[in-house]
Amino acid sequence: MSFDDATAAIAFPGGIGLLPLGDLATRGGLDILQAMLRGDYPAPPMAKTLSFTLHEVEQDRVVFKGLPRPEHLNPLGGIHGGWVATLMDSALACCVMTTLKPGEAYTTAEFKVNLVRPLTPDTGVVFCEGRLIHRGRTLATSEAFLKDRNGKLLAHGTETCAIFPLESFVRGK
Repeated sequence: MSFDDATAAIAFPGGIGLLPLGDLATRGGLDILQAMLRGDYPAPPMAKTLSFTLHEVEQDRVVFKGLPRPEHLNPLGGIHGGWVATLMDSALACCVMTTLKPGEAYTTAEFKVNLVRPLTPDTGVVFCEGRLIHRGRTLATSEAFLKDRNGKLLAHGTETCAIFPLESFVRGK
């Protein structure tokens, strides 16, 4: 796959923007993410900046697709660990989002990522699968695995998310 073909594989059918928070009051997280995948909602602005996007969604599971690019290099010429961590945090958190009921919100409380192989722009498209481990009333845990297009493990990690009423979450406050 050429770099141009790989770049075209990261598409944003709903454009770039923010979710209308009011919709979270009436729609569950799985419904919202499925709508985002269809292009009914925009991808967040960081998805364009970091060249990754939602690829698959089902209850308790998501897959993100990403393309490490030259803009993501660290000073030594490898893909910065922050790029990997951000992609993984997205998969780890969004599999938790699939469990949200209308009126619930969530945020990452903590996460751990293990980088097991270096990434470069030559790595090509990568896939990060996040799976729910446990969902309680106020906490959820998840695990994720980042692999290259041939299925070779690049990184793995875990996360804890806090779950709370949507009304306690206000943008910019």
